[in-house]
Amino acid sequence: MADETKDTPGTTAANAQKDPATPDTKDVSDDFVVRDHTSPSGMRYTTTTGRLVLRREETKDGKADGFKPKAEIFIVAYTKQDAEPGRPVTFAFNGGPGSASVWLHLGLLGPRLVDSGDVGTMTPAPFGLVDNPDSLLESSDLVMVDPVNTGFSRVVEGEKADEFHAFEQDRDLVAEVIRLWTTRNNRWLSPKYLVGESYGTLRAVAVAGRLFDAYGMAVNGLGLISTVLNMSTLRFFPGSDLPYALHLPTYAAIAHYHGRHGDRELPDVVRDAEEYAAGDFGYALTQGSRLTAEQHEEVVARLHAITTLDEAFIRRTNFRWAYHEFAAEILRSEGLAVGRIDGRFTARPGNLQASDALDDPSIRAITGPYSAAMNHYVRAELGYENDLPYEILTARVQPWSYRTFEGAPVDVSGVLERLLVHNPNLRVHVDYGYHDGATPHFAAEYVWAHMKLDDDARARFTHHYHEAGHMMYLNPVARDAQLRALRAFVAEPQPGQE
Repeated sequence: MADETKDTPGTTAANAQKDPATPDTKDVSDDFVVRDHTSPSGMRYTTTTGRLVLRREETKDGKADGFKPKAEIFIVAYTKQDAEPGRPVTFAFNGGPGSASVWLHLGLLGPRLVDSGDVGTMTPAPFGLVDNPDSLLESSDLVMVDPVNTGFSRVVEGEKADEFHAFEQDRDLVAEVIRLWTTRNNRWLSPKYLVGESYGTLRAVAVAGRLFDAYGMAVNGLGLISTVLNMSTLRFFPGSDLPYALHLPTYAAIAHYHGRHGDRELPDVVRDAEEYAAGDFGYALTQGSRLTAEQHEEVVARLHAITTLDEAFIRRTNFRWAYHEFAAEILRSEGLAVGRIDGRFTARPGNLQASDALDDPSIRAITGPYSAAMNHYVRAELGYENDLPYEILTARVQPWSYRTFEGAPVDVSGVLERLLVHNPNLRVHVDYGYHDGATPHFAAEYVWAHMKLDDDARARFTHHYHEAGHMMYLNPVARDAQLRALRAFVAEPQPGQE
């Protein structure tokens, strides 16, 4: 990749267009570095890297008190030089809450990729970076966003440190980043896409709703990678049987990966688990103690066949176990536990007797490569310097507040229903990983099946399944397929432009 080192701090369009009527009351200002680059395909593009100051209109004693800086949000924007009119722009972020955008940024979307390897062939330290010839940048401009206390993003001095550690406040902040960047870069007439991963999918839907409701900004598409829109489908609470059924196909897929289903094909194993989860198992869970002894043993035998878990474990848990219990149990006889983010990964636990596996070997395997790559890339190739630690996956945002949903499930599927009605051209791209224990594919499918949509709206979804985990782009085959589909998704002509 050929780069031209042309650092121009503080001279971006954002700074040039800043309204002098909104002074920096706390000596806080946008701080960007601009560099020119050339992609492997020969495309010339510009990166704008730094922290965008977000301000909020405030009142005091009933009187206007001006625009007050509240947070500095780290972004990396990629824009094609001499672009044709109407070039799309994609805003992307990860989830957590507490995750920076580094995973999508250097794992999938950006022009440079972390050289991490995949399960069984992980790259040893000190790791590295390689070109991404199929980057989404080839089809769309790209803006990577790190919410407060992830990456280099922070609240400004004197403001509440946890103000944005909440669903609604986080939603509004990310929507304001998008509105402000779009306005300052004159992109209101560009097709706009939001791509999120994990909690970032819930955020993407919520932000799209906020953009439409607050600013009248309609997005053209949502890219949902490892989806959760209704958290009640994932959380193992007493009295809620649904997650136990919705995780079953993922358990079957992970067992298959680890050789527990012989020479059977993965699609057959998963399909059998889905049919049982949606039928007899769902019924059995609702019956509780009303099952006869014979029915109870039939369920034990069927669950054993699907998951390959020990029958004694299945009886002991009364058919109900959380994922971290499955992670500890599935390979216990081999002295191993499997990952949650990616069930293909294994590690030898410190305590083989433990009843659960809370330390995720898949996260441990990929944190080092991504951290090293980002800390190098942002300074050496993007030219941005900051002495703050780059928080790639942090607990600083905890506890996270869902007060907006007090007394109800955390669920934004209704927001998506409304957006699909109000915007009849909105399209949705969905990526699933069969070995993803954090956001199982069958749980997402359950949400789609229960949304109140007509046939036209359902036809605007595209579904893509991968033999990998939560970050399915760790698998090079999955990454190639993802990028082909995403590039086609954002490049699809808008109605009237065919």
